[in-house]
Amino acid sequence: MEALINLILQFGDLNKQQIEFLLSKVEMLEFKKDDYLSEAGKVPRYVAFVLEGVFRFCYYNNKGEEITNYFVDEGNFVVDNQKFESQIVASEYVQAVTDCKVLVFNKKNWDQISDTIVGWEMMKANMVKKCLTLAMERRSPLVSEDATTRYLSFIEAFPNMINRIPLSYVASYLGITQQSLSRIRRNIR
Repeated sequence: MEALINLILQFGDLNKQQIEFLLSKVEMLEFKKDDYLSEAGKVPRYVAFVLEGVFRFCYYNNKGEEITNYFVDEGNFVVDNQKFESQIVASEYVQAVTDCKVLVFNKKNWDQISDTIVGWEMMKANMVKKCLTLAMERRSPLVSEDATTRYLSFIEAFPNMINRIPLSYVASYLGITQQSLSRIRRNIR
C-alpha cells in the first residue's frame, strides 16, 4: 500500500483523509502465471498497481501470431487506460507473465475517487502522461535499431525482467525469432 501511495504522491498532494479514502477503494488480488488481468474482446475491469510480478500486453496479428507489445513490473500501474476509462472492449490482452500480486481499483471506485478528491483528475492525467512517456521511451528504439542493439536496450529498460520472463516473449517484443535472440545472447556473453 505504501508503494502505491508514494507513487501517487509524486503527482500531487493528498491529505491523510484523502489517502484513507483512496485506500478504502482498493482491493488486493493475486494472479497466477498466464492469468489475464484484461482480455481482448472484453471491457477492462481494473486499474492495477503491481506489487509483485510482471504483466505483458499482447495481441494476435492478422497471421494469428502472438505479439508481445509491452511489459509492466513492480511499482507501476497496469491498465488498458483508454478502454478502461471509456468502458469499451479491449483489443489487447494483459497477461500475468509470473505469479502477481496487485492492488486494484474497479471502475466504480476509480470514478468515486475522481468525484471525491479535488485535483484527482489532474493527478491521474499526469500519471497517464508519465506512463505513456515511459512506454514511448522504451518502445522507440525498437523501430530504428538492429536486433542486438534492441536487445541491449531491452536489458537497459527492463533490467529486472530478463531472468523472470520467457525468452519467447522477449523475442516477440523485440520483433525477432527466438533463434535470433539465442544467437544474440550467445554473441554478447
